[in-house]
Amino acid sequence: MNVDARQPDPPPLPGASAPDSPPTRSFWTAFGPGLIFAGAAVGVSHLVQSTRAGAVYGLSLLIVVLLANLLKYPAFRFGPLYAAATGHSLLEGYRRQGRWALVLYAVLTVATMFTVQAAVTVVTAGLAKAILGVDTSPIVLSAILLAICGGLLGFGDYSWLDRVIKVVVAVLTVSTLIAAALVVPKVDWAAMRWLPSADLFTGKQLLFVAALVGWMPSAIDISVWHSLWTLARRRDAGKATVRDTLLDFDIGYIGTAVLALCFLLLGAGVMHGKNVTIAAGAGGFAAQIINLYAETLGEWARPVIGVCAFAVMFSTTLTVVDGFPRALSVLAARFRGPEAPERAAEELRETRRAYWFSLVVLALGSLVVLMVFLKSLKAMVDLATTLSFLTAPILAWLNHRAVFGGDVPAEHQPGQGLRLASWVGICFLGTFALLYLWLRFLT
Repeated sequence: MNVDARQPDPPPLPGASAPDSPPTRSFWTAFGPGLIFAGAAVGVSHLVQSTRAGAVYGLSLLIVVLLANLLKYPAFRFGPLYAAATGHSLLEGYRRQGRWALVLYAVLTVATMFTVQAAVTVVTAGLAKAILGVDTSPIVLSAILLAICGGLLGFGDYSWLDRVIKVVVAVLTVSTLIAAALVVPKVDWAAMRWLPSADLFTGKQLLFVAALVGWMPSAIDISVWHSLWTLARRRDAGKATVRDTLLDFDIGYIGTAVLALCFLLLGAGVMHGKNVTIAAGAGGFAAQIINLYAETLGEWARPVIGVCAFAVMFSTTLTVVDGFPRALSVLAARFRGPEAPERAAEELRETRRAYWFSLVVLALGSLVVLMVFLKSLKAMVDLATTLSFLTAPILAWLNHRAVFGGDVPAEHQPGQGLRLASWVGICFLGTFALLYLWLRFLT
Protein backbone atom coordinates (compact mmCIF):
# COMPACT_ATOMS: atom_id res chain seq x y z
CA MET A 1 0.00 0.00 0.00
CA ASN A 2 1.35 3.40 -0.93
CA VAL A 3 -0.26 6.14 1.13
CA ASP A 4 0.42 9.84 0.69
CA ALA A 5 1.80 11.17 3.99
CA ARG A 6 0.04 14.49 3.40
CA GLN A 7 -3.36 12.97 4.08
CA PRO A 8 -4.58 14.87 7.11
CA ASP A 9 -6.79 12.80 9.31
CA PRO A 10 -6.24 10.19 10.78
CA PRO A 11 -2.50 9.38 10.64
CA PRO A 12 -1.67 7.61 7.36
CA LEU A 13 -1.48 3.88 7.79
CA PRO A 14 1.54 2.23 6.28
CA GLY A 15 2.09 -0.42 3.69
CA ALA A 16 4.76 -0.64 1.03
CA SER A 17 7.01 2.32 0.44
CA ALA A 18 6.38 4.59 -2.48
CA PRO A 19 8.42 3.56 -5.53
CA ASP A 20 9.32 7.18 -6.21
CA SER A 21 10.43 8.01 -2.65
CA PRO A 22 13.49 10.26 -2.82
CA PRO A 23 16.57 8.19 -1.96
CA THR A 24 18.91 9.35 0.77
CA ARG A 25 21.63 7.86 2.92
CA SER A 26 21.27 10.30 5.79
CA PHE A 27 20.78 8.85 9.27
CA TRP A 28 18.36 11.67 10.08
CA THR A 29 16.04 10.35 7.38
CA ALA A 30 15.61 7.17 9.42
CA PHE A 31 15.70 8.81 12.85
CA GLY A 32 12.38 8.75 14.70
CA PRO A 33 10.72 5.29 14.85
CA GLY A 34 13.32 4.16 17.40
CA LEU A 35 12.27 6.97 19.74
CA ILE A 36 8.60 6.15 19.20
CA PHE A 37 9.48 2.58 20.14
CA ALA A 38 11.14 3.91 23.29
CA GLY A 39 8.07 6.03 24.03
CA ALA A 40 5.89 2.93 23.80
CA ALA A 41 8.26 0.67 25.73
CA VAL A 42 9.22 2.91 28.65
CA GLY A 43 6.01 2.85 30.60
CA VAL A 44 4.40 0.33 32.93
CA SER A 45 7.31 -2.08 32.45
CA HIS A 46 9.69 0.56 33.78
CA LEU A 47 7.77 2.86 36.10
CA VAL A 48 5.66 0.13 37.74
CA GLN A 49 7.34 -3.24 37.22
CA SER A 50 11.01 -2.21 37.40
CA THR A 51 10.30 0.03 40.39
CA ARG A 52 8.42 -2.80 42.12
CA ALA A 53 11.29 -5.19 41.36
CA GLY A 54 13.78 -2.82 42.98
CA ALA A 55 11.50 -2.08 45.92
CA VAL A 56 10.80 -5.72 46.77
CA TYR A 57 13.95 -7.53 45.64
CA GLY A 58 16.62 -4.83 45.62
CA LEU A 59 19.07 -5.42 42.77
CA SER A 60 18.66 -9.20 42.71
CA LEU A 61 16.49 -9.03 39.58
CA LEU A 62 19.06 -6.97 37.69
CA ILE A 63 20.16 -10.09 35.78
CA VAL A 64 16.52 -10.84 34.86
CA VAL A 65 16.04 -7.34 33.42
CA LEU A 66 19.27 -7.59 31.42
CA LEU A 67 18.45 -11.07 30.08
CA ALA A 68 14.94 -10.03 29.06
CA ASN A 69 16.35 -7.13 27.05
CA LEU A 70 19.04 -9.29 25.43
CA LEU A 71 16.85 -12.27 24.58
CA LYS A 72 14.06 -10.16 23.06
CA TYR A 73 16.43 -8.00 21.02
CA PRO A 74 16.32 -10.07 17.79
CA ALA A 75 12.50 -10.23 17.72
CA PHE A 76 12.19 -6.46 18.12
CA ARG A 77 15.00 -5.74 15.63
CA PHE A 78 13.31 -7.83 12.93
CA GLY A 79 10.40 -5.36 12.72
CA PRO A 80 12.32 -2.34 11.35
CA LEU A 81 14.73 -4.65 9.50
CA TYR A 82 11.94 -6.31 7.53
CA ALA A 83 10.27 -2.97 6.74
CA ALA A 84 13.48 -1.24 5.65
CA ALA A 85 14.75 -4.18 3.57
CA THR A 86 11.49 -5.12 1.81
CA GLY A 87 9.36 -1.97 1.86
CA HIS A 88 6.56 -3.95 3.51
CA SER A 89 5.28 -4.24 7.06
CA LEU A 90 5.70 -7.33 9.20
CA LEU A 91 2.00 -8.03 8.67
CA GLU A 92 2.73 -8.59 4.99
CA GLY A 93 5.50 -10.94 6.14
CA TYR A 94 2.93 -12.80 8.24
CA ARG A 95 0.50 -12.97 5.30
CA ARG A 96 3.17 -14.56 3.12
CA GLN A 97 3.60 -17.31 5.70
CA GLY A 98 -0.06 -18.22 5.31
CA ARG A 99 -3.46 -16.95 6.40
CA TRP A 100 -3.05 -18.89 9.64
CA ALA A 101 -0.29 -16.47 10.71
CA LEU A 102 -2.63 -13.48 10.32
CA VAL A 103 -5.35 -15.31 12.26
CA LEU A 104 -2.88 -16.16 15.01
CA TYR A 105 -1.68 -12.56 15.25
CA ALA A 106 -5.30 -11.32 15.31
CA VAL A 107 -6.21 -13.70 18.16
CA LEU A 108 -3.14 -12.74 20.22
CA THR A 109 -3.76 -9.03 19.64
CA VAL A 110 -7.44 -9.08 20.58
CA ALA A 111 -6.60 -11.20 23.64
CA THR A 112 -4.16 -8.62 25.00
CA MET A 113 -5.03 -5.17 23.65
CA PHE A 114 -7.74 -4.14 26.12
CA THR A 115 -5.75 -5.04 29.25
CA VAL A 116 -2.60 -3.45 27.80
CA GLN A 117 -4.36 -0.18 26.98
CA ALA A 118 -6.22 -0.16 30.29
CA ALA A 119 -3.04 -0.73 32.30
CA VAL A 120 -0.98 2.03 30.69
CA THR A 121 -3.87 4.51 30.69
CA VAL A 122 -4.89 4.08 34.33
CA VAL A 123 -1.29 4.45 35.53
CA THR A 124 -1.05 7.68 33.53
CA ALA A 125 -4.36 8.81 35.01
CA GLY A 126 -3.11 8.00 38.51
CA LEU A 127 -0.03 10.15 37.96
CA ALA A 128 -2.13 13.04 36.66
CA LYS A 129 -4.34 12.73 39.72
CA ALA A 130 -1.37 12.72 42.10
CA ILE A 131 0.42 15.62 40.39
CA LEU A 132 -2.64 17.84 39.97
CA GLY A 133 -4.16 16.93 43.33
CA VAL A 134 -7.63 16.39 41.84
CA ASP A 135 -10.24 14.03 43.22
CA THR A 136 -11.59 12.88 39.86
CA SER A 137 -12.29 9.19 39.27
CA PRO A 138 -9.42 7.35 37.54
CA ILE A 139 -11.93 6.07 34.98
CA VAL A 140 -12.98 9.61 34.09
CA LEU A 141 -9.35 10.72 33.88
CA SER A 142 -8.55 7.70 31.73
CA ALA A 143 -11.38 8.56 29.36
CA ILE A 144 -10.08 12.14 29.13
CA LEU A 145 -6.55 10.91 28.39
CA LEU A 146 -7.79 8.57 25.68
CA ALA A 147 -9.75 11.44 24.12
CA ILE A 148 -6.67 13.72 24.24
CA CYS A 149 -4.52 11.06 22.58
CA GLY A 150 -7.17 10.49 19.92
CA GLY A 151 -7.34 14.22 19.31
CA LEU A 152 -3.56 14.54 18.95
CA LEU A 153 -3.53 11.70 16.43
CA GLY A 154 -6.52 13.15 14.61
CA PHE A 155 -5.01 16.61 14.20
CA GLY A 156 -1.82 15.30 12.63
CA ASP A 157 -0.23 12.43 10.78
CA TYR A 158 2.85 10.35 11.54
CA SER A 159 5.02 13.47 11.58
CA TRP A 160 2.93 14.89 14.44
CA LEU A 161 3.32 11.69 16.47
CA ASP A 162 7.04 11.79 15.68
CA ARG A 163 7.45 15.36 16.95
CA VAL A 164 5.43 14.87 20.15
CA ILE A 165 7.24 11.67 21.12
CA LYS A 166 10.69 13.18 20.53
CA VAL A 167 9.94 15.93 23.05
CA VAL A 168 8.39 13.56 25.60
CA VAL A 169 11.18 10.99 25.33
CA ALA A 170 13.80 13.72 25.76
CA VAL A 171 12.08 14.96 28.93
CA LEU A 172 11.67 11.49 30.43
CA THR A 173 15.25 10.49 29.62
CA VAL A 174 16.85 13.56 31.18
CA SER A 175 14.61 13.56 34.25
CA THR A 176 15.05 9.81 34.85
CA LEU A 177 18.84 9.99 34.55
CA ILE A 178 18.90 12.93 37.00
CA ALA A 179 16.72 11.06 39.48
CA ALA A 180 18.84 7.90 39.20
CA ALA A 181 22.05 9.87 39.71
CA LEU A 182 20.60 11.51 42.81
CA VAL A 183 19.59 8.20 44.37
CA VAL A 184 22.97 6.47 43.95
CA PRO A 185 24.33 7.77 47.29
CA LYS A 186 21.16 6.52 49.01
CA VAL A 187 21.67 2.87 48.01
CA ASP A 188 22.96 0.50 50.69
CA TRP A 189 25.32 -1.28 48.32
CA ALA A 190 26.75 -3.61 50.99
CA ALA A 191 23.30 -5.03 51.80
CA MET A 192 22.20 -5.54 48.19
CA ARG A 193 21.89 -9.01 46.64
CA TRP A 194 23.14 -9.14 43.05
CA LEU A 195 21.70 -12.54 42.10
CA PRO A 196 18.15 -13.87 42.55
CA SER A 197 17.53 -16.65 45.04
CA ALA A 198 16.44 -20.08 43.77
CA ASP A 199 12.96 -19.82 45.29
CA LEU A 200 12.27 -16.69 43.24
CA PHE A 201 11.39 -18.90 40.27
CA THR A 202 8.88 -21.07 42.11
CA GLY A 203 5.40 -20.53 43.48
CA LYS A 204 3.79 -17.13 43.61
CA GLN A 205 7.06 -15.25 43.15
CA LEU A 206 7.31 -16.67 39.64
CA LEU A 207 4.13 -14.77 38.77
CA PHE A 208 5.91 -11.48 39.30
CA VAL A 209 8.99 -12.58 37.37
CA ALA A 210 6.74 -13.55 34.44
CA ALA A 211 4.98 -10.20 34.63
CA LEU A 212 8.32 -8.38 34.73
CA VAL A 213 9.66 -10.27 31.69
CA GLY A 214 6.37 -9.86 29.81
CA TRP A 215 6.87 -6.14 29.25
CA MET A 216 10.63 -5.90 29.51
CA PRO A 217 11.42 -3.81 27.58
CA SER A 218 7.94 -4.16 26.08
CA ALA A 219 5.48 -6.60 24.51
CA ILE A 220 6.74 -8.07 21.24
CA ASP A 221 3.58 -6.77 19.52
CA ILE A 222 5.49 -3.50 19.20
CA SER A 223 7.80 -5.05 16.60
CA VAL A 224 4.82 -5.00 14.20
CA TRP A 225 4.04 -1.38 15.11
CA HIS A 226 7.71 -0.50 14.61
CA SER A 227 7.60 -1.85 11.07
CA LEU A 228 4.55 0.35 10.39
CA TRP A 229 6.21 3.43 11.91
CA THR A 230 9.34 2.74 9.83
CA LEU A 231 7.29 2.76 6.63
CA ALA A 232 5.43 5.89 7.69
CA ARG A 233 8.75 7.61 8.36
CA ARG A 234 9.98 6.52 4.93
CA ARG A 235 7.00 8.13 3.24
CA ASP A 236 7.34 11.23 5.35
CA ALA A 237 11.09 11.85 4.94
CA GLY A 238 12.26 9.64 2.10
CA LYS A 239 13.91 6.26 1.84
CA ALA A 240 16.73 5.54 4.30
CA THR A 241 19.29 2.76 4.24
CA VAL A 242 18.72 -0.42 6.21
CA ARG A 243 21.85 0.35 8.21
CA ASP A 244 20.57 3.77 9.30
CA THR A 245 17.16 2.34 10.14
CA LEU A 246 18.73 -0.27 12.39
CA LEU A 247 20.97 2.35 14.02
CA ASP A 248 17.84 4.33 14.86
CA PHE A 249 16.35 1.16 16.38
CA ASP A 250 19.48 0.40 18.39
CA ILE A 251 19.50 3.91 19.89
CA GLY A 252 15.91 3.54 21.04
CA TYR A 253 16.37 -0.02 22.28
CA ILE A 254 19.55 0.63 24.26
CA GLY A 255 17.90 3.71 25.72
CA THR A 256 14.96 1.67 27.00
CA ALA A 257 17.32 -0.84 28.62
CA VAL A 258 19.28 1.92 30.37
CA LEU A 259 16.08 3.51 31.66
CA ALA A 260 14.85 0.13 32.93
CA LEU A 261 18.03 -0.14 35.01
CA CYS A 262 17.49 3.43 36.26
CA PHE A 263 13.99 2.64 37.55
CA LEU A 264 15.23 -0.60 39.13
CA LEU A 265 17.90 1.44 40.90
CA LEU A 266 15.35 4.03 41.98
CA GLY A 267 13.11 1.37 43.49
CA ALA A 268 16.04 -0.31 45.24
CA GLY A 269 17.48 2.93 46.57
CA VAL A 270 14.26 4.56 47.72
CA MET A 271 11.91 1.73 48.72
CA HIS A 272 13.89 -1.46 49.35
CA GLY A 273 14.29 -2.47 52.98
CA LYS A 274 11.77 0.08 54.24
CA ASN A 275 8.84 -2.37 54.57
CA VAL A 276 6.84 -0.39 52.04
CA THR A 277 3.56 -1.95 50.96
CA ILE A 278 2.83 -1.20 47.31
CA ALA A 279 -0.53 0.56 46.98
CA ALA A 280 -3.19 -1.36 45.04
CA GLY A 281 -4.87 1.61 43.33
CA ALA A 282 -3.42 3.60 40.44
CA GLY A 283 -3.65 6.97 42.18
CA GLY A 284 -2.29 5.61 45.44
CA PHE A 285 0.65 3.92 43.73
CA ALA A 286 1.50 7.07 41.76
CA ALA A 287 1.34 9.29 44.84
CA GLN A 288 3.36 6.73 46.78
CA ILE A 289 6.21 6.78 44.29
CA ILE A 290 6.35 10.56 44.12
CA ASN A 291 6.09 10.97 47.92
CA LEU A 292 8.76 8.40 48.69
CA TYR A 293 11.19 10.00 46.25
CA ALA A 294 10.47 13.44 47.72
CA GLU A 295 11.00 12.15 51.28
CA THR A 296 14.30 10.50 50.37
CA LEU A 297 15.80 13.02 47.98
CA GLY A 298 14.19 16.18 49.29
CA GLU A 299 10.99 18.05 48.57
CA TRP A 300 12.67 19.90 45.72
CA ALA A 301 12.87 16.59 43.80
CA ARG A 302 9.08 16.16 43.74
CA PRO A 303 8.53 18.06 40.44
CA VAL A 304 11.44 16.22 38.80
CA ILE A 305 9.97 12.83 39.69
CA GLY A 306 6.46 13.97 38.79
CA VAL A 307 7.47 15.22 35.34
CA CYS A 308 9.59 12.11 34.75
CA ALA A 309 6.82 9.69 35.69
CA PHE A 310 4.08 11.46 33.76
CA ALA A 311 6.28 11.84 30.67
CA VAL A 312 7.03 8.11 30.81
CA MET A 313 3.39 7.11 30.96
CA PHE A 314 1.92 9.69 28.60
CA SER A 315 4.35 8.66 25.85
CA THR A 316 3.32 5.04 26.32
CA THR A 317 -0.39 5.83 26.32
CA LEU A 318 -0.14 7.91 23.16
CA THR A 319 1.84 5.31 21.22
CA VAL A 320 -0.37 2.41 22.34
CA VAL A 321 -3.50 4.37 21.35
CA ASP A 322 -1.94 4.70 17.89
CA GLY A 323 -0.26 1.29 17.69
CA PHE A 324 -3.15 -1.12 18.13
CA PRO A 325 -5.57 0.63 15.72
CA ARG A 326 -2.77 1.12 13.18
CA ALA A 327 -1.89 -2.58 13.28
CA LEU A 328 -5.51 -3.75 13.25
CA SER A 329 -6.47 -1.58 10.28
CA VAL A 330 -3.51 -2.85 8.24
CA LEU A 331 -4.23 -6.40 9.45
CA ALA A 332 -7.77 -6.15 8.04
CA ALA A 333 -6.30 -5.01 4.71
CA ARG A 334 -3.90 -7.95 4.66
CA PHE A 335 -6.78 -10.38 5.11
CA ARG A 336 -8.18 -8.92 1.87
CA GLY A 337 -4.92 -9.32 -0.03
CA PRO A 338 -1.24 -8.38 -0.37
CA GLU A 339 0.21 -4.90 -0.16
CA ALA A 340 -0.21 -3.43 -3.65
CA PRO A 341 0.69 0.15 -4.66
CA GLU A 342 -1.97 0.16 -7.36
CA ARG A 343 -4.69 -0.13 -4.69
CA ALA A 344 -3.33 2.75 -2.61
CA ALA A 345 -6.30 5.14 -2.91
CA GLU A 346 -8.90 2.45 -2.26
CA GLU A 347 -6.98 0.94 0.63
CA LEU A 348 -6.43 4.36 2.20
CA ARG A 349 -10.18 4.89 2.54
CA GLU A 350 -10.64 1.41 3.98
CA THR A 351 -7.80 1.68 6.50
CA ARG A 352 -8.86 5.15 7.64
CA ARG A 353 -12.30 3.84 8.55
CA ALA A 354 -10.85 0.73 10.16
CA TYR A 355 -8.33 2.82 12.12
CA TRP A 356 -10.95 5.00 13.80
CA PHE A 357 -13.33 2.10 14.36
CA SER A 358 -10.53 0.13 16.04
CA LEU A 359 -9.54 3.14 18.15
CA VAL A 360 -13.09 3.62 19.45
CA VAL A 361 -13.47 -0.11 20.22
CA LEU A 362 -10.07 -0.12 21.96
CA ALA A 363 -10.98 2.87 24.13
CA LEU A 364 -14.39 1.52 25.14
CA GLY A 365 -13.06 -1.97 25.84
CA SER A 366 -10.21 -0.56 27.93
CA LEU A 367 -12.63 1.47 30.05
CA VAL A 368 -14.68 -1.68 30.68
CA VAL A 369 -11.53 -3.50 31.84
CA LEU A 370 -10.78 -0.56 34.16
CA MET A 371 -14.21 -0.84 35.75
CA VAL A 372 -13.51 -4.50 36.56
CA PHE A 373 -9.93 -4.11 37.84
CA LEU A 374 -10.01 -0.54 39.16
CA LYS A 375 -9.45 -1.51 42.78
CA SER A 376 -6.29 -3.49 42.09
CA LEU A 377 -3.69 -1.87 39.87
CA LYS A 378 -1.21 -4.65 40.56
CA ALA A 379 -3.68 -7.38 39.50
CA MET A 380 -4.50 -5.59 36.24
CA VAL A 381 -0.87 -4.82 35.41
CA ASP A 382 0.20 -8.38 36.21
CA LEU A 383 -2.61 -9.77 34.03
CA ALA A 384 -1.66 -7.55 31.08
CA THR A 385 2.06 -8.21 31.35
CA THR A 386 1.62 -11.96 31.89
CA LEU A 387 -0.56 -12.27 28.78
CA SER A 388 2.18 -10.50 26.82
CA PHE A 389 4.75 -12.84 28.38
CA LEU A 390 2.82 -15.92 27.24
CA THR A 391 2.38 -14.65 23.68
CA ALA A 392 6.00 -13.48 23.31
CA PRO A 393 7.54 -16.75 22.01
CA ILE A 394 4.82 -17.11 19.35
CA LEU A 395 5.27 -13.58 18.00
CA ALA A 396 9.07 -13.92 18.14
CA TRP A 397 8.78 -17.10 16.07
CA LEU A 398 6.57 -15.38 13.48
CA ASN A 399 9.09 -12.53 13.22
CA HIS A 400 11.93 -15.02 12.77
CA ARG A 401 10.07 -16.81 9.97
CA ALA A 402 9.31 -13.50 8.23
CA VAL A 403 12.95 -12.37 8.19
CA PHE A 404 14.49 -15.73 7.27
CA GLY A 405 11.72 -16.86 4.94
CA GLY A 406 13.22 -15.47 1.75
CA ASP A 407 11.55 -12.04 1.63
CA VAL A 408 14.58 -10.13 2.93
CA PRO A 409 17.33 -9.72 0.28
CA ALA A 410 20.49 -11.69 0.96
CA GLU A 411 22.59 -8.56 1.57
CA HIS A 412 20.29 -7.56 4.44
CA GLN A 413 19.86 -10.99 6.00
CA PRO A 414 20.98 -11.10 9.65
CA GLY A 415 24.20 -12.99 10.31
CA GLN A 416 24.48 -16.40 11.90
CA GLY A 417 25.06 -14.84 15.31
CA LEU A 418 21.73 -12.99 15.27
CA ARG A 419 19.95 -16.04 13.81
CA LEU A 420 21.26 -18.13 16.71
CA ALA A 421 20.37 -15.42 19.22
CA SER A 422 16.85 -15.36 17.80
CA TRP A 423 16.41 -19.10 18.29
CA VAL A 424 17.88 -18.90 21.80
CA GLY A 425 15.40 -16.15 22.66
CA ILE A 426 12.44 -18.07 21.21
CA CYS A 427 13.41 -21.27 23.06
CA PHE A 428 14.02 -19.44 26.33
CA LEU A 429 10.74 -17.54 26.19
CA GLY A 430 8.86 -20.67 25.17
CA THR A 431 10.39 -22.80 27.92
CA PHE A 432 9.78 -20.08 30.51
CA ALA A 433 6.14 -19.78 29.38
CA LEU A 434 5.60 -23.55 29.65
CA LEU A 435 7.24 -23.60 33.10
CA TYR A 436 4.97 -20.76 34.18
CA LEU A 437 1.84 -22.56 32.94
CA TRP A 438 2.90 -25.79 34.63
CA LEU A 439 3.59 -24.14 37.99
CA ARG A 440 0.54 -21.90 37.75
CA PHE A 441 -2.08 -24.48 36.84
CA LEU A 442 -0.67 -27.98 37.41
CA THR A 443 1.11 -27.69 40.78
